[in-house]
Amino acid sequence: MQTYGNPNVTYDWYAGNSGVTNRSGKFIAAHAAHAGLMMFWAGAFTLFELARYDPSLPMGNQNLICLPHLAGLGIGGIQSGVITEPYACTVIAVLHLIFSGVLGAGGLLHSMKFEGDLGDATGRPKKFDFEWDDPDKLTLILGHHLIFLGLGNIQFVEWARIHGIWDSAQGVTRTVQYNLDFGMIWNHQSDFLAINSLEDVMGGHAFLAFFTIIGGVFHIATKQFGEYTEFKGKGLLSAEAVLSYSLAGVGYMAFVAAFWCSTNTTIYPTELYGDVLKLQFDFAPYFVDTDPSLVGDAHTARAWLSNVHFYLGFFFVQGHLWHALRALGFDFRRIGKAFENMENAKITSGN
Repeated sequence: MQTYGNPNVTYDWYAGNSGVTNRSGKFIAAHAAHAGLMMFWAGAFTLFELARYDPSLPMGNQNLICLPHLAGLGIGGIQSGVITEPYACTVIAVLHLIFSGVLGAGGLLHSMKFEGDLGDATGRPKKFDFEWDDPDKLTLILGHHLIFLGLGNIQFVEWARIHGIWDSAQGVTRTVQYNLDFGMIWNHQSDFLAINSLEDVMGGHAFLAFFTIIGGVFHIATKQFGEYTEFKGKGLLSAEAVLSYSLAGVGYMAFVAAFWCSTNTTIYPTELYGDVLKLQFDFAPYFVDTDPSLVGDAHTARAWLSNVHFYLGFFFVQGHLWHALRALGFDFRRIGKAFENMENAKITSGN
């Protein structure tokens, strides 16, 4: 992380990311524990939503998030947008809780028992030790991430092909064969928010599976050719820089999700998420409901889901700019000193 020229910086215990700085084993522990927390939230919140779910009310008007997503995957015996088999949702929730325990145990093992720095380990784990400015090791790790992303896409495509997903246009859960049309995929680069075919959606995911797995194999099999020069990015790899790139990517995806959720009814059906939204601007942009049946301060799941993603995306981008500037060497302490100098100048001129 940015040390402002001090190579021997010490951090307090509560300083978050400092605990994994230059300690690849602790970095893996943090990843596993974080994944466990997300699994735990998904399982626990699904059970919470099941406990308060009312099948007599539209699902989109009940402030739900997990159940509409499960219903969209055709889980829960969906009929006319209503869950008729909650047991299936309960099974999914419990499985998430079990997996959260496994991941949490993995986080504890890597944090308390295994080597804090994989460079000190022996055998295969040492292969995944890394330094932030080592392009060959980072590209190896990136390759594994890309392959797992591709496998996730394959899982989604095969689920839709074999089990089926909810089709709002037909009002049933049906199997969907992916349309792997490269022309269609290319043409939807600019108007993907208007996609209205589940076959096209699955085709896009099938293409992403192919693309990310090939990219992963490439990054695992190849190394930096020749000297790692400034032209090839030397000086752009650091903990701050990689974090800034990650925040930019997450922020972009949050904006896409916000606008897609607010307008698209193929992936976000009205019976599961409520009516489409309008974008308004007061102090800041925000999405508002158009459903006339809502009373008082009630909002659809689509409204708060879109707004939360939009504002999270905004703050992710701010984080990206902050860490990108730090990675470039900008000293934010200069801002405070500049204000102090301005204040001192006012006091001096007043005297």
